Amino acid sequence: MPVALATMSHSPLLEYVDPAPDVKAAVNASFDAVRAFVKDFDPDLVISFGPDHYNGFFYELMPPYCIGYEAISIGDYGSQAGPLNVPTAIAKDLAEYVLSAGVDTAVSLRMEVDHGAVQPMELIYGDIAAKPVIPIFINSVAPPFVPISRIRALGKAVGEFFANRDERALFISSGGLSHDPPVPRIATATPEQREALLGGGRHLTDEARDARQQRVIDAAIAFAAGESEIMDLAPEWDQELMSILASGDLSPLDGWTPEWMTEIAGNSSHEVRTWIAGYEALAASGPYAVEYSFYKPIKEYIAGFGVTTARPVGV
Repeated sequence: MPVALATMSHSPLLEYVDPAPDVKAAVNASFDAVRAFVKDFDPDLVISFGPDHYNGFFYELMPPYCIGYEAISIGDYGSQAGPLNVPTAIAKDLAEYVLSAGVDTAVSLRMEVDHGAVQPMELIYGDIAAKPVIPIFINSVAPPFVPISRIRALGKAVGEFFANRDERALFISSGGLSHDPPVPRIATATPEQREALLGGGRHLTDEARDARQQRVIDAAIAFAAGESEIMDLAPEWDQELMSILASGDLSPLDGWTPEWMTEIAGNSSHEVRTWIAGYEALAASGPYAVEYSFYKPIKEYIAGFGVTTARPVGV
């Protein structure tokens, strides 16, 4: 029955590009706040809503969401590689409940996840296998996207499942906020990029992965220096989203179309779907309150960077 939520922007650049010292210190303080929150809540298991960046999911078959029965981290950008501690029996029961609630989720018996899914576990616990965790992939980079109302339905179904169980469940949402990193897009991809997006980018050689990562690092350095064509961050959009999420009524988000989100906040702004799912999951246990909120637009991370923690009122 007890549930709580931590939402965190992620960035593969945390260990590769440094913002100003005061910004770096503020980000680290936000991570400390989450660690203290999680330590106080002391969950029995974690439900992780996360995206993927064409490392585990590709256009050869791109579900809008997928629940992992087993999962392994690929270890990109220096993130921890290896298996996650997935409680398979609970994950199966969860998937069956979500399907019975009318949400057509996919399932994976061998999910591969990247930094977008495991970075919060590393930051909180120092080990991606420290706690039982059920990974829930939400497509956030590969159009077409389902309407936000369906993301809310997914979150609600997941939240209802755990609202009726005895485990102390921590929902983690990893992604966003506004950002437009140099990720290839299928509509404008070169033949080589198209092949990678279709699945040829799976299990890259060390050399190919290093080259891919260096392109993103170089792009971040140029963006921070004002020498990049990357779309600018959208702080007002980010803060409006965080305000709606904190309000407890997420229905206004149903009017946010993918096209509008891309235009205002960038091609990867759709990662906020993980936050929306997480807040809806929390809301299934009743009214909630945000206990901690941090936000700062950080060009060095190519992200409107946000962190929040929340739990049901009176818990």
